[in-house]
Amino acid sequence: MDCVIEMKKKVTKLRGSKSHGYGSKKKHRGKGSRGGRGYAGSSKHRRSYILKYEKDHFYHKKLKPKKRPRTINISELLRFLKPGDKEIDLGTLGYGKLLGNGPAPSGVVVKVGRCTAKAREKIETAGGKVITTAKPREEQPKPAEKEEKTEGENKEEKSEAGETKGDRGEKSEADGKKGGAGKTEDEKE
Repeated sequence: MDCVIEMKKKVTKLRGSKSHGYGSKKKHRGKGSRGGRGYAGSSKHRRSYILKYEKDHFYHKKLKPKKRPRTINISELLRFLKPGDKEIDLGTLGYGKLLGNGPAPSGVVVKVGRCTAKAREKIETAGGKVITTAKPREEQPKPAEKEEKTEGENKEEKSEAGETKGDRGEKSEADGKKGGAGKTEDEKE
């Protein structure tokens, strides 16, 4: 049978002591003795704790950089091509986008998620082909264009509504009353 030794609690040990081991009474007041409450000092004296245990504390969720696909240039394709191979799948190698820097190998079929226009042009001029596997981005619908009407159509619409084309002071055909500011310049003279 094992013996368990119980440790005496610090509170019990220091019972009757005036300051419980903190020196003067004044030294243990408030939170200044522990460096502040909560995340106080997280960019100063508690920075090492934050960096070790709460790595995402300083990074806003929506402001994190977007994940970009791993890229490769055309000039680097030769190191993945074995002698006699004419087809290469960059997706299985971990690449998501093909860039157009360097000379293109001749007669090679490349499968990749995305591809720049320059890279596609270079490979196709060298007798090869590019097959993109990623879904194309959906084109946003353009705003509806307003049909332009001729002056005759505009006049017809206004006459149907009971209005004539003119300044504020002219009479309206619909109600026969003066509208707006009263007399026009012609009527004042």
